[in-house]
Amino acid sequence: MGKEMKNPIVSLGGKEVATLGGGCFWCLEAVYADLKGVEKVESGYSGGASADPTYRQVCSGTTGHAEVVQVTFDPGVISFKEILQVFFSIHDPTTLNRQGSDMGSQYRSAIYYRTPEQKMIAEQVMKEINTAEIWNAPIVTEIAPLKTFYKAEDYHQEYYKDNPEQMYCQLVIAPKVAKFQKQFMDRLKR
Repeated sequence: MGKEMKNPIVSLGGKEVATLGGGCFWCLEAVYADLKGVEKVESGYSGGASADPTYRQVCSGTTGHAEVVQVTFDPGVISFKEILQVFFSIHDPTTLNRQGSDMGSQYRSAIYYRTPEQKMIAEQVMKEINTAEIWNAPIVTEIAPLKTFYKAEDYHQEYYKDNPEQMYCQLVIAPKVAKFQKQFMDRLKR
């Protein structure tokens, strides 16, 4: 089962942590793992009521949790605002409880903030994107305080890296990673 993290610490030795849901956590993890300044990405669950949920329980849609990634990053290299700019470019934040063919509240777009500053930045970025009319519909991303992060089972960690030949990886994740790499080429680790 997942490892619970109750204390939403923002700074870990000068590092910051962002918790984001944008559909399948495998997609988000694959993108953030390649981003300069990101030191660790963990797939997990947040935003629900059940304690220590399993993947099967979350997929059932009954726990209230969303699939999320917890991104630990160096704010001296990349800011929380830049983390969110990538976030809003790699998923559709205008569809409620859905990303592509993945449907259900577990696939919702969400930002779970840890501080009032993270909340303010999330609201500002969302307002800027809505004002710029980047999307053809209003953003429906949930902005809520982080209560608990549960780390997903080990086989979900680095899923894309470990399973590149898997059909979902080829058809869904690879195109998102390619789009991200093209759009943010100057921010890639390699």
